[in-house]
Amino acid sequence: MDRKDFFKKALIGGGVLIFAPTVFSACTKASDVLPTNGGTGTIDLTSSAYAALNTVGGYAYSGNVIIIRSSTTSYIAMSSICTHQGCTVGYSSSAKKIVCPCHGAVYNTNGTVLQGPAPSSLKMYTATVNGTTLTIS
Repeated sequence: MDRKDFFKKALIGGGVLIFAPTVFSACTKASDVLPTNGGTGTIDLTSSAYAALNTVGGYAYSGNVIIIRSSTTSYIAMSSICTHQGCTVGYSSSAKKIVCPCHGAVYNTNGTVLQGPAPSSLKMYTATVNGTTLTIS
């Protein structure tokens, strides 16, 4: 092998080593992460980051949790990670369903799979409001 071939193969191999983890991590399952360590997280509902939660049907993300304003007094919190291949799900307020944009899985607001290819339900969390603080556990 001459010097030119060596560098060519080294560059190709190095590129694969650098980009492979990024490509493969996009299609792997991720573990649920609450907003803070220790199993409970709190959200300040007056924060501009969560302005969408001021409207019924609005939703926002905190870590790997999607929070949905389901009524004037209640919220739903569940994993935002599709159980099929780990894509981040979104919420359709008109259909009142959680949808995975990658492969079309659909969940209801209880996290139950309505349409595959997702193999299992989304993990649900308890969401309680005290004043302007939303606690997720």
